[in-house]
Amino acid sequence: MQASHNLEELEKIATRLRLHVVNMIAPSGQGYVQQGLGAADIFTALYFAEAAMDPLDPTWQDRDRIFLTTAHNTAIFYAALAERGYFDTEQLDTYVTDGSTLEINSSERMGPFVEATCGSLGQGLSVAVGCAIAAKRQGRASRFYVIIGDGEMQEGQVWEAAMLAGARGLDNLCLIVDYNFVQSEGSMDLVMSLEPLMDKMAGFGFACQEVDGNDLGALLGAFDRARAAKGKPSFIKANTVMGKGVASLEGLMFHQLRFPKEVADSARAEVEAQL
Repeated sequence: MQASHNLEELEKIATRLRLHVVNMIAPSGQGYVQQGLGAADIFTALYFAEAAMDPLDPTWQDRDRIFLTTAHNTAIFYAALAERGYFDTEQLDTYVTDGSTLEINSSERMGPFVEATCGSLGQGLSVAVGCAIAAKRQGRASRFYVIIGDGEMQEGQVWEAAMLAGARGLDNLCLIVDYNFVQSEGSMDLVMSLEPLMDKMAGFGFACQEVDGNDLGALLGAFDRARAAKGKPSFIKANTVMGKGVASLEGLMFHQLRFPKEVADSARAEVEAQL
């Protein structure tokens, strides 16, 4: 059951998700603010236009499954789940507080809509590949979407899973890399470049696309083409800007941003002005 929204509505949803990210991280004064802001359009396209799911029946067997393998980027993940109706948005106020299920690394303790616990980077694609193979054997129409980080793609297990996905021709699998050019130690190009990434993924048997990951129209078109690809898994390199939507934060290279009150207040006002 896909939510039906036009592009203008989707852009408003993406802005609301960004506002949630700011409000969730502001109380702690630090966190994955920029990653959440940058990935908001990817999550909006997936949860509100592309994936078939039913918040009233989260265990629906034929649902599409979304795996957040960069499991620390939870503010945007929880924001998307709440806005999609999986739980009340008021629960977002408990983010990373003692006893809350909204942990910094998402886990299946949250509920069945968290498809896998992926706190150790590099594991999510392997789980999704196994699920996609099982769905093929069962004759199910479900699709499997994996959101991965560019830094995470430096993990060896990712490439083992990609090799199997290509070898099995898993056209029910779509891997989306949130390519923001930063990992925890600094610039991707300076630490360990993935390039030529598109050539590498094509060599592993993927149907490859590169899009502006902050352009909802481009993302929706990419998902349309991915669904039309037959006999191959799909790979979407979604180039994103860290901090997108807050001018003062855009492009700043911090893995975990210090977020003092005055910065949070300014960011909140800027995002609210876009609603």
